[in-house]
Amino acid sequence: MSMLKDFRDFALKGNVVDLAVAVIIGAAFGRIVDSLVKDIIMPVIGRVFGGLDFSNFFVMLGNPPAGYSGPMTYEALTKAGVPLLAYGNFITIVINFVILAFVIFWMIRQLSAAKAKLDTAPSAPAPTPEDVLLLREIRDLLQK
Repeated sequence: MSMLKDFRDFALKGNVVDLAVAVIIGAAFGRIVDSLVKDIIMPVIGRVFGGLDFSNFFVMLGNPPAGYSGPMTYEALTKAGVPLLAYGNFITIVINFVILAFVIFWMIRQLSAAKAKLDTAPSAPAPTPEDVLLLREIRDLLQK
């Protein structure tokens, strides 16, 4: 029972729950970046380089099955079970990673700047210590 209690205490700590939320949000954010790269950036890059489709850059490492008459595209060959070296897909994933890394860098930089701004914000003056107040009162009484 002690082990279950320890696990429950560990799992319900704030930082573990925060980590779980961050992983879920990160996964959703990764899908957004993946769509950005796949649906917006790669078509533009492909257009700039003469209408190239990076997803169809591959090298066949084996022959298609006997009697295969389908298209010679990445998706069709993968479904047919042909081993492929898909370097175009790799290029897309590298671009995806670079964008995601840049966004995370930018977010951390902004958070650090905001934290630094909060740390340097003027705080309320500390209350005057009681002994200083007493000494001031004595000084004022002696001056009279």
